[in-house]
Amino acid sequence: MFQTKQTIHTFFTLLFLMLLVGGCSNTYYSAMEKVGVHKRDILIDRVEEARDSQTEAQEQFKSALEQFGSVVALKNTDLKKAYDTLDKEYTDCEKAAKEVSDRINKVENVSEALFDEWEEELNLYENKELRKASKKQMQGTKSRYKEMLASMHTAEKSMEPVLKTFRDNVLFLKHNLNAQAIGSLQSEFSSLEKDIDALIEKMNSAIEQSNTFIAQMQV
Repeated sequence: MFQTKQTIHTFFTLLFLMLLVGGCSNTYYSAMEKVGVHKRDILIDRVEEARDSQTEAQEQFKSALEQFGSVVALKNTDLKKAYDTLDKEYTDCEKAAKEVSDRINKVENVSEALFDEWEEELNLYENKELRKASKKQMQGTKSRYKEMLASMHTAEKSMEPVLKTFRDNVLFLKHNLNAQAIGSLQSEFSSLEKDIDALIEKMNSAIEQSNTFIAQMQV
């Protein structure tokens, strides 16, 4: 009897996971609501995850800049080791950037479902004053959300030129393992430093906007 229950539990667990992997968002949200987790809660969680991914990306891009700087500063650099170091940093930056984009996409997915549901449920009110108050609240929340999302996308886009510059330099070093290659990288360092400083500033703004939005949603 115990084994049968365990088999049924395993079956439904696997079915649930398959629905998630299959990207059936509405089914997922419905299932979560049945256990008391609503779209509003999921949105807050996903904004927090997007914020955290940006914090992690900041640290990764800082690390990449430090490694880049240490490579170009040394005269007797082991060029193969230098390439391996910078290639790893570039790969890690690329992964961090993708994680940020994935998290933002998840925020957009649940927010769309939340605001669509909120809009539809306004029509269910019999009390006009309550409907008016709810609509005003929805519009305010949506306005704050759009402001936060725009900040996230600004930070996300600012990663692209940094990644392109980094990739170009890593590729150049890969095919030119000589002292002249290091000289070329030195001229690129200040430009890359400015781009990363600007990126970090934009991410700080997005993180601040996220924290404000989360606090307002939790009131």
